[in-house]
Amino acid sequence: MKHVVIVEDDLDISRLLTLELEESGFRVSAYATGVRGLAGIREEKPDLIILDLGLPDLSGAEIARRVRRTDLIPIIILTAADDVETKVEMLNAGADDYLAKPFHVEELMARVGVQLRKHSVGAPRTVGDLTIDGVRRQIFWTTEEVKVSPREFELLQYLATQPGRVYSRREIEQNVWGEDLPPTSNVVDVHVANIRGKMRDAGGYGVIRTVRGVGYAIKG
Repeated sequence: MKHVVIVEDDLDISRLLTLELEESGFRVSAYATGVRGLAGIREEKPDLIILDLGLPDLSGAEIARRVRRTDLIPIIILTAADDVETKVEMLNAGADDYLAKPFHVEELMARVGVQLRKHSVGAPRTVGDLTIDGVRRQIFWTTEEVKVSPREFELLQYLATQPGRVYSRREIEQNVWGEDLPPTSNVVDVHVANIRGKMRDAGGYGVIRTVRGVGYAIKG
């Protein structure tokens, strides 16, 4: 069971997030102040942190900086500000992602899933001749490394979660990009095409299967 720490002084938001996360199978610890939240993070070593930026005692940016000195725990920051300066400050402080308030819980849950997959560790996953190393973030076809972009890696890793299962474009958008893209967007198709080209160059033909009108699957 993955453990998420919430540091949020708005109790309504904190309760809502706790409920949604627990219903999705997460263990949750919630703190209303920065000092208590930082202590909880250090003691509990969670799998992911959801962090309010505007806390009453210790700012979310400062907590992120302190956590990042010793840990690579993924951090999603919630903020009422949506200006470029704030975003840059958060990313420089060590945040992995941010979401402006007000937000949709569904989008936050999708971003939680994205960050947990990005930071997943363990033995490399092998599907046929395809190997996905989540620790080193490398892709191999037989013994040859296939150079892919970070987003292409995440797409392949997501499809390999259940080889053979067909994932819709909307599922891919939510779990790889963390949001629903505009209906006219072909970004998923472009990334799939790029991956196919790189796999073909390495001898990996037909790794990703298209189901017309539905989505994509990795051959099991």
